[in-house]
Amino acid sequence: MAYDLIVIGSGPGGYVCAIKAAQLGLKVAVVERRATYGGTCLNIGCIPSKALLHASETYAHAAHGMEPLGIEGVKPTLNLAKMMGHKDATVKANVDGVAFLFKKNKIDGIRGTGKVLGQGKVSVTGDNGEEQVLETKSIVIATGSDVAGIPGVPVEIDEKVIVSSTGGIALEKVPGHLVVVGGGVIGLELGSVWGRLGSKVTVVEYLDTILGGMDGEVSKQYRRMLAKQGMDFKLGAKVTGVEKGGKGAKVTFEPVKGGEATVLDADVVLIATGRKPYTDGLGLAEAGVAMDSRGRVEIDGHFRTSVEGVYAIGDVVRGPMLAHKAEDEGVALAEILAGQAGHVNYDVIPSVVYTQPEVASVGQTEEELKTAGVAYKAGKFPFTANGRARAMMATDGFVKVLSDKETDRVLGVHIVGFGAGEMIHEAAVLMEFGGSAEDLARTCHAHPTMSEAVKEAALAAFFKPLHM
Repeated sequence: MAYDLIVIGSGPGGYVCAIKAAQLGLKVAVVERRATYGGTCLNIGCIPSKALLHASETYAHAAHGMEPLGIEGVKPTLNLAKMMGHKDATVKANVDGVAFLFKKNKIDGIRGTGKVLGQGKVSVTGDNGEEQVLETKSIVIATGSDVAGIPGVPVEIDEKVIVSSTGGIALEKVPGHLVVVGGGVIGLELGSVWGRLGSKVTVVEYLDTILGGMDGEVSKQYRRMLAKQGMDFKLGAKVTGVEKGGKGAKVTFEPVKGGEATVLDADVVLIATGRKPYTDGLGLAEAGVAMDSRGRVEIDGHFRTSVEGVYAIGDVVRGPMLAHKAEDEGVALAEILAGQAGHVNYDVIPSVVYTQPEVASVGQTEEELKTAGVAYKAGKFPFTANGRARAMMATDGFVKVLSDKETDRVLGVHIVGFGAGEMIHEAAVLMEFGGSAEDLARTCHAHPTMSEAVKEAALAAFFKPLHM
């Protein structure tokens, strides 16, 4: 059977691209090597980690956060197996949902490992070793990413003692000491999960700050918040060795600027140093698909690779490795293949860290604006001055709005605080329409809400806040 489109990979980018293309009238097949659809995100990434973050946050709140509200005598008992059952049920509901959507949209799901044979041809090898060759007008590479490891340091990940994020969401008991290598989103989220459940958590990070390219002021205050929760940070530290030893493992690191090495004993070590594009076994080199120096598939502004009829989206191409970025690319590409004008605005892609408090950001940081020589205004408003935050005992953090000094157009918004991941989207909508700080400041916000802090920060950028 000939197809209009074959998508290799069923993660957020791949399955959304397939569904959109089918909705637009294309005959679509999706090749997936896993037993279930949804890719890393739904199976072992975004979704299960959020289930554990919510469950562990509820446990910690019941254990430590209810007495000030007059709710006394609550002493929760952790049933880790049942918590993991909640995670697994959440994953199943989501992957089953994708399978239903494929059926609803008449998309053929083909199990096996896909390989690009060149223009218009994809081979699929099943678990039994049998190969079939499929013909199609267009091919989309949406194979996502894999654990990057520690550059220059060989590490044997067994997913029991030395784990990646995959093992980090499936531990059978709470580790006494969890050492997290990498102070990015994955490390801080999973570190938060196990810290709430009773682990001592130490984060070893190469840079002098956490969260990499996040706004500097946000990163600094956020680290203080996590430290108050008990998370220990070793910043500016270069890991030189991770190996099993005794009942756990040992992590050796030394100051990036030079100095003596330190050895940490850990029950579990989480390797959270980022991810790399997954292109193994796809036959890209043989098919003539060009790659860049970082192992990503090279594409033009319309997701076209160097081979006619072959496209790529998501973590396997340039840009932030975010599920929603991949989804937007999938929609845009499907529209292009259907003869429409698909487009992604890469300047307005929000990012969220789902700890407590949350961190959310969209647009440029102060550091980026300074480097670019852009004249800007910064408006800030703390949640300590927000009525709803006081009522909820959620006063940690602030909202920062960055706007162009001449035009008042909003260039970036950064939030650290309770519910930041939900609040960031009004900023994203505003920025999609080229809105100004004054536009946001003059938009009526319901009272009392956490979102009023966004309005007040916009007021601070435009003129002056009212409640501070």
